[in-house]
Amino acid sequence: MSFESGYAIGIDTGGTYTDTVVVKCEDSSVVATAKSPTTHHDLSLGLASSLDKAMKESGISPDEVQLVSVSTTLATNAIVENKGARVGLFMIGTTKALKLPVVTLRYVKGGHKITGVEEDPLDIESLVDGIQDMAGHVDAYAVCSAMSIKNPAHELIAEKAISLTDPQPVFCSHTISTRAGQAERAATAVLNARLMPVMKDFLAGVGKALDERGLGSSVVVVRGNATPMSMEDAVQRAAETFASGPASTAYYGSIYSPEKDALIVDVGGTTTDVTLIRNSQPTIQESGSIIGDWETHVEAVEMFTVGVGGDSFARINRSGNFEVGPGRVVPLCMAGDIPAPEKWIGKGHESHLLKVGPSADKSSDDAVLKYLFENGPSTFGQIMEGTGLGEIGLGGKVQKLVREQLVEEVGFTPTDALHVQGQLDIGDRSVSEAAAGILGKEFDLDGAGFAEMVLSETRVKIENAMLEHIVRKEIGGNMAGFISGRAASSLVSFDASLNLPIVGIGAAAQKLLPEVAEKLHTEAVFPSHHEVGNALGAIKMALDTMKKDSCNE
Repeated sequence: MSFESGYAIGIDTGGTYTDTVVVKCEDSSVVATAKSPTTHHDLSLGLASSLDKAMKESGISPDEVQLVSVSTTLATNAIVENKGARVGLFMIGTTKALKLPVVTLRYVKGGHKITGVEEDPLDIESLVDGIQDMAGHVDAYAVCSAMSIKNPAHELIAEKAISLTDPQPVFCSHTISTRAGQAERAATAVLNARLMPVMKDFLAGVGKALDERGLGSSVVVVRGNATPMSMEDAVQRAAETFASGPASTAYYGSIYSPEKDALIVDVGGTTTDVTLIRNSQPTIQESGSIIGDWETHVEAVEMFTVGVGGDSFARINRSGNFEVGPGRVVPLCMAGDIPAPEKWIGKGHESHLLKVGPSADKSSDDAVLKYLFENGPSTFGQIMEGTGLGEIGLGGKVQKLVREQLVEEVGFTPTDALHVQGQLDIGDRSVSEAAAGILGKEFDLDGAGFAEMVLSETRVKIENAMLEHIVRKEIGGNMAGFISGRAASSLVSFDASLNLPIVGIGAAAQKLLPEVAEKLHTEAVFPSHHEVGNALGAIKMALDTMKKDSCNE
């Protein structure tokens, strides 16, 4: 395939917006850009809207498109928000305690030595009992056997046994990683299993939107290490897309940064991703990345992700304490037809609304959905009282319904705060202003004061994420915790400075980063098309890789 003529398309799907950019293959110059809200109940809708806007603006035809490159933060968001498949894990040949994001874990006797010789016979009876216990309670399985990188026999037997009993997806660690370190291989297999449905749904939406427009012939997905992979591999090796968005962020930053060393900060709706470029190159963690709380063998850009963004939930808990993130909610100003804030908003269980999602079925016998269909958008407290469900039970049900996009959560966010300040005008400002006025009274603040309180806390979290990433990289982990927690001490205070520029990416970055940069005695720069920087980074990376591979053939 020649990339000396024609056009290419970059797509980035985040938790809030889906961005599209059309470029010329010859020189990567931007022809058109577009941005549409991400439609979580059917990802193809938001993607199609963004694509159609960009194609119309560009004036090109589908047969002129040579390549489509896709990046996404959905895998990152799924980990931060504790979403994804319910995973059952079998650990063969070890009893070492592991803390992993699984619903159930079973230790089975077996495994091999470093030479590949069997350490102990596989305990088939225990394995089968475990499968029968897990069946119906998990959506996918992960299997990790001692030294399976030398001899995968026990993992293969377990995979076959699972397929005969409960035909759900099975991820064996030897197919995910060839490196030593059973705990890291187990984490990598679990996260692939956990993220598979997220990526499967996403790429099904991508495929549908592209095929309907005659654009699906040549499509790649951005890996976390800033290399392209096929759509099929992205489903089976979903964990490798964990840093897909940040990889595109880093690649964009490496091209458009004013300096060879810079801190690239992507402020999204759900998370803020921080990554470092050195000598105009993304820094890659080749030995494996930390995903959430777990060390893995996933090769990806070195980054730090914090659960705060434009749509982070800003609330007052039952104790009266103020919190921002890590959960994402629909901003009040974007929520559409909801009751006026003065009728419901408060602290604790009254801090946010639940409303029926676009995928919900009115005939459902689920108690929460039935209540919402009958009563309209309601607070957690109202649903507790109306259904008789306890706090823990209702919390579990709501989490599941939100994960399945049958219910949406609505609350006050930094996006609302920016509306109150007049810095954004994409939704219903009056709803944000009303809510800010009510919530501000808890702290003897007016609406504007509460909005500034929300944005200040958001900026502090972003600032700490930036400093922690740099300090971990340059000095060490112990110092990083001290730096990021410095504001908590009333006895010690000190100033911190960054000796490199901040390159901001994302629509919210220009609203939040300048004050952070000023506080850290550096500058924040926002290159051309920074608001769709990930989409541009995704296609620029793919084109550069394809051209390089073509030259090497």
